[in-house]
Amino acid sequence: MALTTRLTQKLGIEHPIISAPMAFAAGGTLAAAVTAAGGFGIIGGGYGEPDWLEREFAAAGNARVGCGFITWSLARHPRVLDAVLAHAPAAIMLSFGDPMPFAPAIKAAHALLICQVQAMKHAREAVDAGADIIVAQGAEAGGHGSLRATFTLVPEIADYLARVAPETLLVAAGGVADGRGLAAALMLGADGVLVGSRFWASKEAIVPERFQQAAVGADGDATIRTSVVDIVRKKEWPAEFTARVMKNRFVDDWHGREAALASAENAAHELDRYSRAWQAGDIDNTGVFVGEAAGLIHDVRPAGDIIGGIVAQAERALARSRTAT
Repeated sequence: MALTTRLTQKLGIEHPIISAPMAFAAGGTLAAAVTAAGGFGIIGGGYGEPDWLEREFAAAGNARVGCGFITWSLARHPRVLDAVLAHAPAAIMLSFGDPMPFAPAIKAAHALLICQVQAMKHAREAVDAGADIIVAQGAEAGGHGSLRATFTLVPEIADYLARVAPETLLVAAGGVADGRGLAAALMLGADGVLVGSRFWASKEAIVPERFQQAAVGADGDATIRTSVVDIVRKKEWPAEFTARVMKNRFVDDWHGREAALASAENAAHELDRYSRAWQAGDIDNTGVFVGEAAGLIHDVRPAGDIIGGIVAQAERALARSRTAT
């Protein structure tokens, strides 16, 4: 049974799977591997570091990929978008901020506009901006997000789009790491899925092996939503968004003591601790950005193998559901 959906038709891909533009982890090699395997790969533009983006687009080669940005940060460095659009990406994904100021340039470049949303108010903003694809991200996701759960947010947005913007596609994100998640997303009204943590634990991801192995050995209870990883890095995230990371010594030391962490007395020392640990692959003293799907990740494999496994499992699950009815 081929999983042909509006998303596969819109993007011209074989499988309704998009890789999340994880900042610093989703580089050109991962994006190209996902595309080569029949999905759609997106480079993580993150906070908009021009040199990093140039290097990762070069790593993607001629693969048909997209690029994603943290929208509130892009607003401070808007010229980065022009540089990325010069690479003719197939899509630009915007998350965590108003997409409207950037929509005209994206549309003029003939790239698809993908907007990731975490609440109904964000979905309405995305429709107003002319989003071609909306990604409904639940709080289960690794990295940054908000409060709504995938299981209720996706069908609510599906109903909303059916009423006001039926041509706009919907993709589910947050906790999707295997074929059961893909099958469930399709049943909830999505046209496909955006997968982050499972690709974070892939051979092609720019992630220290020790971080990946820590997630492989963990369960979903081992993660937490917190702001301490942003406070220590001096990333001025809007209050409605927190990051999901693995619980560790650094998080235990400072979660619930955010004001103390931000104080001049502690800030410099803890930033040095965090940065050194990041460079060394020290899982205890830095931020390990992975979602509740850690409990569904049991190995580190090539992205193509991950896609093949997700699709095969989803096909079996959907076939069983059809037989049951």
